[in-house]
Amino acid sequence: MKTHTILLLFISMTLGLSCKGNASKTEEMTASHENSTSTEQDLSGYKTAYFASGCFWCVEAVFESVKGVKEAVSGYSGGSEKNPTYREVSYGKTGHAESVKVYYDPEVVSFDTLVTVFFGSQDPTTPDQQGPDRGKQYRSIAFYQNDEEKAIIEKHIQELEASKVYDRPIVTQVVPFTKFWEAEDYHQNYEKLHPNEPYVKNVSIPRLKKFQSKYPELLKENVH
Repeated sequence: MKTHTILLLFISMTLGLSCKGNASKTEEMTASHENSTSTEQDLSGYKTAYFASGCFWCVEAVFESVKGVKEAVSGYSGGSEKNPTYREVSYGKTGHAESVKVYYDPEVVSFDTLVTVFFGSQDPTTPDQQGPDRGKQYRSIAFYQNDEEKAIIEKHIQELEASKVYDRPIVTQVVPFTKFWEAEDYHQNYEKLHPNEPYVKNVSIPRLKKFQSKYPELLKENVH
């Protein structure tokens, strides 16, 4: 196990850092569950893609740093329960995973590139886990909306396995998209708005920076 991974696990155990561990605190911030984030601007001209790879605070920030992505919205997908709440999902009480809805301009960034971002910003070999966050709500999922997207995702997995980038099997689920439930307002742009929150500072931001250092050519000009 790499030193960096050991350090993150030590931090999570000693300081209680986890996306789930912040549920009570963030719920106290607001009781609102209005789906206003994606309706504050006209996004009708953009295509959408859906991914899950751990705590959505960081996943949202990762995709929003990519050229051609107009907006990324945190939410819940992958389960059958209606109107899920953060407390229900974060404590594994539903079949949903913390997910993001990505609005993107296909003239600037392709779905293929978004899949590269998805795999390049996580560890897809850890079942029901991403970093210090454990549970089915943090599982890795690539959702597809048609056969073309499914083929693109499966090709990426085949190429990663053939290149032996990982010494363990990829466990990312490849499933058809059905429904996305937008998360409570206080989760949107959480990492950007709370840079000094312990989990964000010690887990989310390092994960974001690691991705950005790997793929500088994919980043927006104002991203550092």
